[in-house]
Amino acid sequence: MFDKLHGGEMYLPMDKEIMKVQLACMEKLYEFNATKPWEQEKRRALLKEMFAEIGEGCYIEPPLYANWAGRHVHFGNNVYANFNLTLVDDTHIYVGDNTMIAPNVTIATASHPLSPGLRAEGYQYNQPIRIGKNCWIGAGAIILAGVTIGDNSVIGAGSVVTKDIPENVVAVGIPCKVIKHITE
Repeated sequence: MFDKLHGGEMYLPMDKEIMKVQLACMEKLYEFNATKPWEQEKRRALLKEMFAEIGEGCYIEPPLYANWAGRHVHFGNNVYANFNLTLVDDTHIYVGDNTMIAPNVTIATASHPLSPGLRAEGYQYNQPIRIGKNCWIGAGAIILAGVTIGDNSVIGAGSVVTKDIPENVVAVGIPCKVIKHITE
């Protein structure tokens, strides 16, 4: 089942071997969320252990929620994430340098089949998410599996991003759509 996590294939996430590794990751996440505000060095050290990649100058405000505690998350330099970031990181999430993430944002790589029979059996599949450099993701935004957001783009608060967003735009709504191009 591990081979299917990153290939877009359907798999059973409750597989015993998957759960064993995932629960070990969750121990670190629990520890991160239990840090005190003045334990900044401890937070940085835990993020380096938890995330696939975490650049210099990154800051994540607890609580953080993540299926794999960031194991499949790649943050560039100077990424800021406010309270209640939820990362459904069943496959890879890439966030570019200098991106800001407001409170209560959800970035979800997992999806479930339309077939009721397959859903009843517990199947899911995953698609990576890519967020470019110097983006701003507004409060309460939801970014769904397989989406790419281009460099310098702004996603409005409360938006649901279901399709790719180009670079240098402001996009808002449900579903999220481009409303303005960003120029000098």
